[in-house]
Amino acid sequence: QVQLVESGGGLVQAGGSLRLSCTVSGRISTINAMGWYRQAPGKQRELVATITRDDSTDYADSVKGRFTISRDNTKNTVNLQMNSLKPEDTAVYYCAAATLSRGYVYWGRGTQVTVSS
Repeated sequence: QVQLVESGGGLVQAGGSLRLSCTVSGRISTINAMGWYRQAPGKQRELVATITRDDSTDYADSVKGRFTISRDNTKNTVNLQMNSLKPEDTAVYYCAAATLSRGYVYWGRGTQVTVSS
């Protein structure tokens, strides 16, 4: 099993920045990739950013150039630096972990990000 705990959400004005962190514990060796997803009210959950075991990253078009995903193996964390935030970035942000055979099967409880205009 893998446990994920998100932190760092909050309220910020448009144009501001937030840094989300996801602390990973458990069977870390089984993880092939990590990701951040978000879900806004009334919308489906969407992929924001991913990072693989070899540090390959990918981003949703809506956040490219503004968000950066990174890993800190010494602290077992995956971070999401969010800059130039927009009101449409408001959502609950979830950390997720994928195994090679099962995909994204581990999820955190989420952290709320609210961007005011």
